[in-house]
Amino acid sequence: MNPPATRPDDRPPPLPGRVLMAQDWRDLAFLHWAVDPDRVRPLLPPGVAPDVLHGRTYVGLVPFTMVGAGPGRDRPVPWLGTFLETNVRLYSVDRRGRPGVVFRSLDCDRLAVVLGARSGFGTPYRWARMRHDVLPHARGVRHHWASQVRWPGDDAAGARTRVDLVVGDRREPTELDVFLTARWALHTQVAGRPLYIRNSHAPWPLHDVTLLDLDDRLVAAAGLPGVTDREPDHLAFSPGVHTRFAFPSRG
Repeated sequence: MNPPATRPDDRPPPLPGRVLMAQDWRDLAFLHWAVDPDRVRPLLPPGVAPDVLHGRTYVGLVPFTMVGAGPGRDRPVPWLGTFLETNVRLYSVDRRGRPGVVFRSLDCDRLAVVLGARSGFGTPYRWARMRHDVLPHARGVRHHWASQVRWPGDDAAGARTRVDLVVGDRREPTELDVFLTARWALHTQVAGRPLYIRNSHAPWPLHDVTLLDLDDRLVAAAGLPGVTDREPDHLAFSPGVHTRFAFPSRG
């Protein structure tokens, strides 16, 4: 049984204690598909369940650019702290009713970042060949992302995605927008130990999107075949936010 449905606040609570790291997330596309909660339940770590809105949970595909990541409070690491990333994410709630995100995969084009993140935080980073192009378009600004996983994984040859969209006007966040973007935490585990990692940033500025093309195999490789064979149920774009992470606490 799921915990009671959560309604994430659209503004984050203050971070407890010291800041673990800070970074900018820029030029993000949010693509989401509604699924039955039982579809994703086996893919979540122990101690968390699918978070639901009106009886449905969501699978997210999110390409973006990480800029100026670094340890502590706003100490960006040159070159290594800036890279492209695409993640496949699920939406979770723990036994204490705290909403969060569970990452099924995170692909980036910096091998050193992949090695560090996999060993330190239990996050499933993979090294990928990636590109992001920003192009003029008659209806606005066009963004094109492409990614091909290089390592690790036996299925690397098939783990790829291509997203092509045009960004429209800024919009007022809907109930679904808030549910999917105002999460403020990550549920994960390291060596079998559940961890809860808080983050804090301003509310997302969101824009309407026209999807031009989508060819995705990352979601299938993350354990959810067939989901991206249909049109997304939710689309949005954001120019980004600056975010800070707290040190992990026990899940």
